[in-house]
Amino acid sequence: MFYDAVEGISRDSLAALQTERLRRSVATCLASPFYGKRLRALGLGPENFNSPDDVRKLPFTVKDDLRAGYPDGFLCQPRDAFIRLHVSSGTTGAPTAVYYTANDVDSWSHLVARCMHAVGLRRGDVFQNMSGYGLFTGGLGIHYGAERLGCLTVPAGAGNSKRQLKLLRDFGVDGVHIIPSYALHFGHFLQQEGIEPGDLKWRFALIGAEPHTERARRRIEELLGLKAFNSYGLTEMNGPGVAFECAAQAGMHVWEDAYIAEIVDPVSGEALPDGEVGELVMTTLCRDGMPLLRYRTRDLTRFIPGECACGRTHRRLDRITGRTDDMIIIKGCNVFPMQIEQALMAMPEVAPNYLIELYQENDMDQIRVKVEIQDEVFAADDRTRAALHKRLVARLRDEILVTPAVELVRRGSIPPAEGKAVRVDDRRVHEDCRSGA
Repeated sequence: MFYDAVEGISRDSLAALQTERLRRSVATCLASPFYGKRLRALGLGPENFNSPDDVRKLPFTVKDDLRAGYPDGFLCQPRDAFIRLHVSSGTTGAPTAVYYTANDVDSWSHLVARCMHAVGLRRGDVFQNMSGYGLFTGGLGIHYGAERLGCLTVPAGAGNSKRQLKLLRDFGVDGVHIIPSYALHFGHFLQQEGIEPGDLKWRFALIGAEPHTERARRRIEELLGLKAFNSYGLTEMNGPGVAFECAAQAGMHVWEDAYIAEIVDPVSGEALPDGEVGELVMTTLCRDGMPLLRYRTRDLTRFIPGECACGRTHRRLDRITGRTDDMIIIKGCNVFPMQIEQALMAMPEVAPNYLIELYQENDMDQIRVKVEIQDEVFAADDRTRAALHKRLVARLRDEILVTPAVELVRRGSIPPAEGKAVRVDDRRVHEDCRSGA
């Protein structure tokens, strides 16, 4: 039933395993320039950790620490012990680098294979990786996991929809890895090619790398004619494979034999009970080369209370609802881009792509949402478009408590993203600089 027996072990046995591995991680971190200094200053060593909850004795690690330690301030092994690195800079700020030993890559591949097995993929299935390769961890991370599981793996890479379709057909692909925004774009491409959802053999899509709502997931499933499974990963914790949905699609099991996950109040840093939304904090338990202790992910989620119908004992994370650092404040209201997507995806007249524009008018921050609409609606009369515009404005106002400007545009006029979708165009800083020139 399970890929690993550890997926179903008792909570007490899992806690004992976490404690053993936490001690080992702390011992390893003593060799790190960053953590060695921090741990010795606090008088902490492996002997101070006797339960997973003892991880709270440690201070948080934040992205600025990784940036300050770039390129190798967190390494616990000599440079020649490492076989790969991934560099992540995000959209702003200095870069961060994460290094992997051969054992780290092996452990990571095993976790991804476990994730893929949990959704229903099996040895002998054909798997097409429609994700970008390179410094982005999603490409190589998923690829190695698929090979570890025993899938015939097609490294298609991102984009080029006609080539993707040919590969899907020629090799009878069973499962794919695809970015949600590109999945929506590809679904409409299939419609244009006259392909119905049931025409292709595929059964599974692994989606992740960018936030998306449950409505967006269901639209992907309808457009592509398969089951789409949510995933969670971040470069600092390896990449994909940190947490994954099982066949029940009732939350993402975070692999607690490899990580200690906490949900904390973003302001106080105090632990929150299951069911309450807060910031996810992660500690690695199986990394030899560059372990991280209590890393603040800035991702907002919660632990889902109760047990999963699949029988796995590892706790479940709800989908990411936003980040502590992507909140938009408009007219005194806190707005997350995910709220806007949820409102848009509820309307069938809306096409997959949209763009949130932030700008200043009369020294006040303003928000405008450009929304692609379906071709038949765009071609309709002015009265029909005006009615849709009115409904969209009302729905967005109800969701975010601010009345945004809404611009309806033809489908395809916003360039589709084949990597991570750019959903927010913040022009406020640029306009301020220009006005002060």
